[in-house]
Amino acid sequence: MQTILGASGQIGRELAVALKHLNRDQLRLVSRNPRKVHADDQLHRADLLDAQQTLDAVAGSHTVYLTAGLPMDTQRWVAQWPLLMHNVIEACATHRTRLVFFDNTYMYPQTSTPQTEDTAFEPYGEKGRVRAKIAMQLLDAMHAGRIEALICRAPEFYGPGLTQSITNSTIIDPLKAGKSAKVFLRDDTLRSLIYTPDASRAMAQLGNTDDAYGQTWHLPCHDTRLTYRQLIELAASIFDMPVRYQVVKRWQLKLAGIFNRQIRDAAELLPRYEVDNLFVSDKFKQRFPDFRITSLREGLNAIYAEHISAGSETQ
Repeated sequence: MQTILGASGQIGRELAVALKHLNRDQLRLVSRNPRKVHADDQLHRADLLDAQQTLDAVAGSHTVYLTAGLPMDTQRWVAQWPLLMHNVIEACATHRTRLVFFDNTYMYPQTSTPQTEDTAFEPYGEKGRVRAKIAMQLLDAMHAGRIEALICRAPEFYGPGLTQSITNSTIIDPLKAGKSAKVFLRDDTLRSLIYTPDASRAMAQLGNTDDAYGQTWHLPCHDTRLTYRQLIELAASIFDMPVRYQVVKRWQLKLAGIFNRQIRDAAELLPRYEVDNLFVSDKFKQRFPDFRITSLREGLNAIYAEHISAGSETQ
């Protein structure tokens, strides 16, 4: 039995597809309102903030994948992420279950220095400090021998379906709708982006590789990086529309944050958009040389094809 905690999100659903393709294990999909991806999936309702529900959700699993997310609300992150991680670690330790944690890069320095698995944590803002704290919770449990686990870390992502990311919400989704895209602060810094199906396939690969445990892994993305200006130009050519976008300045975001809590809560992430983001995934590429990474053109073509298909079905 392989179990996905947070199975209703885009990463969780794509992970279910990847795991089914990789092996024939029974899948248990866990969330507050889980939905089947395959006919034989086992569904389990649970709130991971509840210790007993988390314990019950993990029971009988040999590998658990933590892909859960929380809304972009700083207060909720501070209050709930450490508790959620504690509950998952305790459940996996109790049931002697391996854990694969899907992590982000918020704890890294928001600079142009290339990011590797050995990059020291230098979080900026409350969200970064929370992400550093929960990563250390897991690393401490791993080093103490309480749990067998690995960390999969991904940069900014983009993808199909209901992918929730800044790149999707401010660039890809508006362009699909024929509207103008928005870029935070600068359009000329290089961005490391990972395609969500690639992230899920790589996580499934790592979770089913025994010698991958006890380590942190950067999930694979192309070394060829584009600026947001170049990404918008590429997307516009694929979506068959004019290149239209606005660079939103810091003062505009600060003003908008007065009236919009989501924008205010995202403010601490802004420094990363002022510099090149150089996420290095050489370790994964060397360990899994046959893993095929989706190019930005291929990813955007797939996203647009899905958009056109969805539009024709509603007509």
